[in-house]
Amino acid sequence: MNRSDFLKRASSSGTGIGIKRNISAYFKGTEKGGNTVSKDKSDVVILEKDVKNDGDNTAIVKSNKSTQNSTEAGASQQFLKLAKRFVIDGALLPEEKQMLIEDRTVKRARLSQLRKQQNIENIMQKTLSYCASFEIGQRTDHDWFSRYIALSEEVSNPTMQDLWAKILAGELTKPGSFSFKALQVFRDMSIYDAKLLAKACSLAIKDPNKKNIRLITGAYQQPGLFNFFSKQRQQYCNLSHYGLNYADLLALSENHLIYLQESESSLLSKNDSLQFTYNGLALKLTAKKSNVCLQFYKFTPLGAELAHLISDKSNDEFFEHLKNMLTHYFVVNRD
Repeated sequence: MNRSDFLKRASSSGTGIGIKRNISAYFKGTEKGGNTVSKDKSDVVILEKDVKNDGDNTAIVKSNKSTQNSTEAGASQQFLKLAKRFVIDGALLPEEKQMLIEDRTVKRARLSQLRKQQNIENIMQKTLSYCASFEIGQRTDHDWFSRYIALSEEVSNPTMQDLWAKILAGELTKPGSFSFKALQVFRDMSIYDAKLLAKACSLAIKDPNKKNIRLITGAYQQPGLFNFFSKQRQQYCNLSHYGLNYADLLALSENHLIYLQESESSLLSKNDSLQFTYNGLALKLTAKKSNVCLQFYKFTPLGAELAHLISDKSNDEFFEHLKNMLTHYFVVNRD
């Protein structure tokens, strides 16, 4: 029923003028706001508040969309720069701006060769600083050197270039220091893997000849009549407290740098001694009891080769922890 019909029916039924005015006011309120406007001031405040909230929400939505679009635009620009650097951005450009695919292929190959040349020259420059004070006596194996160049020319990270320079310097001054297999393993290592190796080396002990490297994990005494129920029969060394947890050991194992299965030394009699070095310093362990042994993770031959790239870095806090663990069964002397 529209307004005019309703007013006519009200007039014909004898309704007073006051009612007619109220009805007119009702329809005016409906036409203006879609709802009856209350005369109560509190209702008016609520309506105004609601309108403001709607406006704020709209502004927030617009702001979020603007931020998201800005982030996406920034990420897109970074991706385009990366693709352009390696000359693989052809399909990302408008068709009228694209080079011929043959030209793009030639350009990408040329820039790739230039990067390789720059990488290997940087490594040669670093190598010279390492072997300048050493005499290169024997002739370097040209086959080994050719393989070395083929594996190292892809390395652009400055830290990894530094390690590759140490490999070459070590091979030039002492041929046979690094096998080709070690080079292949090292090529597949990331900077994160190299840092894990450095961490393991900082916690490891070496034989005097430095061919065997170990991460000590504990010591124990063989069960006997007098110690079978002793709670101190097994001692543990917590490597994870010093930044080398089981996941890190697993990563080192996957790179063929350590054996993941724990090993044990032979049983030692009382007063038997073991000679090691810890970060270049002599370390002597003398058994205080019979039938005791060490538990450890052992470096693989490849891991031992690559460990020579890492400079000795002492961890005094770890050594104190190691010494406290071992003193239950050994006299620990550090010269």
